[in-house]
Amino acid sequence: MTSPRLGFIGIGLMGEPMTHRLLKAGYSVTVFNRSSDKTQGVEAAGARVAASIAALVKEVDVILLCLANTAAVEEVVFGNEGVAAHARFDQRLVDFSSSDPAATRDFASRLRAECHMPWIDAPVSGGVTGAESGSLAIMCGGEANDIEALRPLFEPLGSRITHMGPVGSGQVTKVCNQMIVGCNALVIAEMMALAEASGVDAARIPEALTGGFADSRPFQLLAPRMAAGDFDSPPWHVRTLLKDLDMAVAQSQRSASAVPMSALAAQLFRQHASLAMRSVIRQP
Repeated sequence: MTSPRLGFIGIGLMGEPMTHRLLKAGYSVTVFNRSSDKTQGVEAAGARVAASIAALVKEVDVILLCLANTAAVEEVVFGNEGVAAHARFDQRLVDFSSSDPAATRDFASRLRAECHMPWIDAPVSGGVTGAESGSLAIMCGGEANDIEALRPLFEPLGSRITHMGPVGSGQVTKVCNQMIVGCNALVIAEMMALAEASGVDAARIPEALTGGFADSRPFQLLAPRMAAGDFDSPPWHVRTLLKDLDMAVAQSQRSASAVPMSALAAQLFRQHASLAMRSVIRQP
């Protein structure tokens, strides 16, 4: 059976290692990125670099997106000379980005109406480390037959591939994931500050709590670094978590499901971002 030709748009922190994984698995991959310098690593590994989105779409069977936000997805797919302008009915689009669920459902309807191409939302969790090792959790929304057809493509990328329901369900699941991550990060910071203020050696907190009910992947990543005062190269950017928590609040309003803790987390992240920005502005 011939492997599908892949087109990957968005060669960033996640897109680059995911592309490397697909190349190592033997797939033919054509890539496009607005900043062409970011494609040099995957080109050296065997990817072809397309001069435009149109050129990429014309030579592939499956189009993969890994973009910064919902607006970027819309621009790449429906903007002038975007994916929709050149797509064929026998192709599939997979969106690995973390996008708004309602917008995702709208995009899928628009794409099917314009060119009969199915849309699969497949946001991922596991960070750059997971992308490099192929251990991502992939949460899929779309038609079952499309997701099963794409499962061999997902396997080099993720250790867990779950079909959550129709289009948009993957994005709802990713929002749920980010609610836990965002609230966890804040309470870990709050807990470490309380320990220090109470005279406890914060460096021993990770050792004391590992293996108990308070243990978690965010705890293991964040607590030792917080105790050491190591705030360089954080595993999550404030703007990313804030975007995802804002999507959680928006989805809660659509679903009439209260999310007071996530709403508070969004406010605290927004305050933190504002204070950080003021600090940068004040620097000489």
